[in-house]
Amino acid sequence: MASKVSPYLAKALGIKLQEREPYSDEVTRGESIVSTHTSDTFVEEEPRTVEYLLGLLPTGHQLWEYFLSLFPFLSWIGHYNLQWLIGDLVAGITIGAVVVPQGMAYAAIANLEVQFGLYSSFMGVLIYWFFATSKDITIGPVAVMSQLTGGIVADMKDVLPDVPAHAIASGLAILAGSIVLFIGLLRLGRIVDLIPLTALSAFMTGSAITIAVGQIPTLMGIKGFSTRDAPYLVFIHTLQGLPRTKLDAAMGLTALAMLYLIRSVCSLAAKRWPRHQRLAFFLSTLRTVFVILLYTMISWLVNRGLPAKEVKFKILLDVPRGFQNAAVPVLNERIASNLVGYLPATVIVLLIEHIAISKSFGRINNYTINPSQEMVAIGVTNVLGPFLGGYAATGSFSRTAIKSKAGVRTPFAGVITAAVVLLAIYALPAVFYYIPSASLSAVIIHAVGDLITPPNTVYQFWLVSPFEVFIFFVGVFVTVFSTIENGIYCTVCLAAAMLIFQILKGKGRFLGRVKVASVLDDHVIGEDQRRDAQYGTFTGTKDVPYRNIFLPISHADGSNPEIELDSPYPGVFIYRFSEGFNYPNASNSLSYMVDYIFAHTRRTNLTQFDRPGDRPWNDPGPSRRKLKAAAAAGIEPGEVGVKTDLPTLKAIILDFSSVNHVDITSVQQLIDVRNQLDTYTAPDVVDWHIACIHNRWTKRALVSAGFGYPAARPDGLQHRWRSIFSVAEIGGSQSAAAAAEQEANEKELTSLARKQSSRVSHDIEAVVSHKNGSSSDDVTAADRKPRFNGRAVAVHGINRPLFHVDLTSALQSAIANIEARAEVRSGDSVVQTAAGSLSTSVTGKQ
Repeated sequence: MASKVSPYLAKALGIKLQEREPYSDEVTRGESIVSTHTSDTFVEEEPRTVEYLLGLLPTGHQLWEYFLSLFPFLSWIGHYNLQWLIGDLVAGITIGAVVVPQGMAYAAIANLEVQFGLYSSFMGVLIYWFFATSKDITIGPVAVMSQLTGGIVADMKDVLPDVPAHAIASGLAILAGSIVLFIGLLRLGRIVDLIPLTALSAFMTGSAITIAVGQIPTLMGIKGFSTRDAPYLVFIHTLQGLPRTKLDAAMGLTALAMLYLIRSVCSLAAKRWPRHQRLAFFLSTLRTVFVILLYTMISWLVNRGLPAKEVKFKILLDVPRGFQNAAVPVLNERIASNLVGYLPATVIVLLIEHIAISKSFGRINNYTINPSQEMVAIGVTNVLGPFLGGYAATGSFSRTAIKSKAGVRTPFAGVITAAVVLLAIYALPAVFYYIPSASLSAVIIHAVGDLITPPNTVYQFWLVSPFEVFIFFVGVFVTVFSTIENGIYCTVCLAAAMLIFQILKGKGRFLGRVKVASVLDDHVIGEDQRRDAQYGTFTGTKDVPYRNIFLPISHADGSNPEIELDSPYPGVFIYRFSEGFNYPNASNSLSYMVDYIFAHTRRTNLTQFDRPGDRPWNDPGPSRRKLKAAAAAGIEPGEVGVKTDLPTLKAIILDFSSVNHVDITSVQQLIDVRNQLDTYTAPDVVDWHIACIHNRWTKRALVSAGFGYPAARPDGLQHRWRSIFSVAEIGGSQSAAAAAEQEANEKELTSLARKQSSRVSHDIEAVVSHKNGSSSDDVTAADRKPRFNGRAVAVHGINRPLFHVDLTSALQSAIANIEARAEVRSGDSVVQTAAGSLSTSVTGKQ
């Protein structure tokens, strides 16, 4: 019904419908390689819009899989066993011992009372295991998120003086968590891949420096200025306040020194006694608990019996028992509207650290995480956490590393950690009373020290991409001299600008043909086909060891500059796109291509303009003085200033191996270039061959623009288009070619088994500049013929003769039709189809 209505509707709207098959060429036996070696033809159909739309609609099975993917624990909980439980117990208790002091310390960074850090720690580890795709991640308060939350809470004190700090922190967690949850449910987790590692490293390094500098005043007991200022100001004020140092410095500096000492001793012991590495690891892991307990005991001995105002140094004092702030969070329009401006930075911090850590440990421990599902886990945690008083939480690098090394087996270890945190919330508040604030600051500084990117890593960045090192330092400096939020925005924007610039300036490369052979030890692979069968040598010609490859003529890829490369055939150019082919770089890439072609070719018709006034203003031609001198010398006017030794443009071969998608802008510019070059070659036209197209929609776009099939010639010079197709056997592993290869491999393995030793060889690419037949006498003529005993068909549709599977077939097709037209012009109406004629004409640059 739709097909019947469409023509009338199109006519009413003035739309010119394109023919379903704008090109068709009847192939009869003897006229094409397709007909002599294939039992059937293959006509490629264009993709339809309805296919695309139907592909967007999920099936019932996909909906069921989506539901199951929301709860990954269903796939493994039924297989839970005692060995897994033991591993999870050890890891869970270990992390519980670490997260309790860290959670309280990070709450102080967030401008909150220490119990809110415990609430966040409990909810993070308890909820995460339901939605986890990583067994190693530990969700809870982290230094960077706490620092960001603390800055936001401090800013909101002036705007919302009547709203408690924990209410602001809870509202921020709910808003940011809802956004992250929404992204995760839509399965858009891949957007975090837009943030490069450099930006992440700069953000982590700058944040770690900011946090460490902000904790130095508490570590030293120095007061009298705000630790929320820019880090450089805090550092200056700290130096100015050194005379005001109190006894807190003794509790802080010695605790910090002890933390590093224990870690160093345990690391040396693990190297000295490898058998006791696991014991050394657990001792190192528990150093935070040991230091906090030690200094809490010292504080108790010094401050017991003293009123809160007379303590010798600052301590935590009263910590409420249980979940005193469990309630429905207060999040009204007034609070939400003031927090909106902080959400982008908050969401980025929640995501990038967690996803980066989970991916890293997934690779280390040989499993794959689902970024979208991890977002669901983060979102649910931050939406539900505030109901118990928690604030924004995400994955922790240090605790994840400890959990992985502790031998965690499943995400269920989080439940064990939650039990430890719950025990601390109800049973240890009396102990928390005497914890020195300076010692907690030492714990924070020690923890964030591992987040700073070491110089050796920065050097590796430099070796890979020097400009990204510039982005790294810009991000660090902006964070140190401004705020964490500005550092995040700066690095992300610079990274995006770098990506866009790379795409914008991307231009392709012209390729030249050269023959190469693979050399193994002292012989060329393929000279002895039976010996070299295992290396995948192709059979079919007497010079089987040698094959065509295409390298950039400029040697911009680092290939040996001594290899002389040029256009593979006079007037034929092979152009490979390097950064895709879309609207940002289409103009630059095509402009470079056209300029190069103009510089290496001449016009087809040198006498195109009879009078000077007929020439366009932008192509005025030679001066009158040169024309007079040429006339005196007997030179035609059209040849003045023209290098007649240059070829005329015949064909362009586009390599689409790096192109996955084209758009309207890029296709339209390609059409404009085609028209421009057709004018340049008039009355001839340029053949456009396109190789290595991987996307059906890209083919459809090119066909709609008139590419893929030969165009009608305005000069009336027609010849039968010589279609060259790549063919393959349908049989696959059961095909005749596969059977012959298997037989050759079996003979090779038998001969190798008789040898007493084997030599280790290197397979290198050697360039050859001469033809060489097979050096083996036992290779018969039958071995050199293509084996098509089964059914073989064209790889690409025969209705698209200008779309090719590789550059070799594209070049063969271009040359065959160039020479066919030359024969028509010379008056020879007989089209030579002999294979020997084709092989002698395709010489190129050897």
